[in-house]
Amino acid sequence: MIVMKFGGSSVADADRIRTMAEIVKHCVPQKPVLVLSAMGDTTDYLLESADAAINTGSCSIDKVQELHLKTIAALGLGVRIENEIAPLLKELQDLVMGVSMIKELTKKTEDYLVSFGERLSVRIAAAYFKAIGVQAKALDAWDAGFVSDDNYSSAWLLKESWETIPQKICPLVDAGVLPVITGFIAKTAHNTITTLGRGGSDLTATVIAAACKAKEAQVWKDVDGILTADPRLVPDAKPLEAITYEEAAELAYYGAQVLHPRSMQPCVKTGTPVLVKNSYNVRAPGTRIVASLEKMAPVRAITSRKNVTLVDIVSTRMVGQVGFLEQVFSTFATHGVSIDMVATSEVSVSVTLDADYDLSRLQEDLLKIAHVNIKTRKAIVTIIGDVERSSEILSRAFSVCAAASIQAQMLSQGASKVNISFIVNDNQSAEAVQRIHKEFFSNHAALNKA
Repeated sequence: MIVMKFGGSSVADADRIRTMAEIVKHCVPQKPVLVLSAMGDTTDYLLESADAAINTGSCSIDKVQELHLKTIAALGLGVRIENEIAPLLKELQDLVMGVSMIKELTKKTEDYLVSFGERLSVRIAAAYFKAIGVQAKALDAWDAGFVSDDNYSSAWLLKESWETIPQKICPLVDAGVLPVITGFIAKTAHNTITTLGRGGSDLTATVIAAACKAKEAQVWKDVDGILTADPRLVPDAKPLEAITYEEAAELAYYGAQVLHPRSMQPCVKTGTPVLVKNSYNVRAPGTRIVASLEKMAPVRAITSRKNVTLVDIVSTRMVGQVGFLEQVFSTFATHGVSIDMVATSEVSVSVTLDADYDLSRLQEDLLKIAHVNIKTRKAIVTIIGDVERSSEILSRAFSVCAAASIQAQMLSQGASKVNISFIVNDNQSAEAVQRIHKEFFSNHAALNKA
């Protein structure tokens, strides 16, 4: 068995669904299980409908309805599938009307609302597979064994899902049926719909692959795999043939458009490989994410994340005393502020935060124990590679940055042993990435060999 997940851009319209179906059809001998996201901009259309319902009293679902009916017509699926999705569209219309009456959209209701995208998507796709001679069955995630907690908008799957998922899916695969399953959504034990948060559709696929002991999970996107840098910054960025779970997780955490670390956890648990492929360029080999690799080049990839705040906290009153760091971190926890990078000493600590936080009250409390200096408009530049060769990596990276007067303002080496991160000014991050990438990946970079 293999599990194949296609995102919204890969099923955005009739042409993309045809392409997706051809890819899957060629894999039928490998017993695929298919996981789909909502079509194109459907999720945005659904949220727009709710906003209009709250703000203007409008109850229109015209954009959602038009996209799906137009796709059905273009695929030549006829009245039967229109009748199949009609109850869903009616249910959606009633929900939007309810939102317009109460003028409120709770997280619970929002999860219910956005679930319609995936539910419509799988029904249309399954109907098309049948039309081209592939026996297929559309399944909402709860009918495929997905049971979650009630943490709406970012639900966690319950342990029982690991048993119920193979019980529901494996008999269909064994019978020669292609299960077409909604990504991103689940249901609680009390029968309410939830969503799995960021990377939720990828998580659906990897959970199925891990629970059903599949050969691999394939995640089909609109890039040729995981690249050595963001191609918008580095046009000659190269796809990686393979990367470890740990490296991929660090890349995702620090800004790369890779699988979210949460979505890789099921495959990490079972050692199931994940293959990232491009649905727009099927011939590209893609990138395989695996448990471990032999030692390779010192640098694997470079990424960056802008709009970061740097907070320097220094205490002279607690020199030599125990408890300074404990007080600092408990203050952040009290204010619900999540920390990204950390560099510490006995009497000082520097941290990076998302710039969206309001730090005024946090700063007041920190000033009770230390001097605080907050610097905005910073960026994190992260080098993923072999930290055992950190001296070589830092020497070369900082050399090319210094040549452009790009100064590192904080340095952190991750406990994962695969990442080195440093802070630069926001407006210098792109050039830093470009220069470091050229140093390690250009043709003349002979020292980048293992």
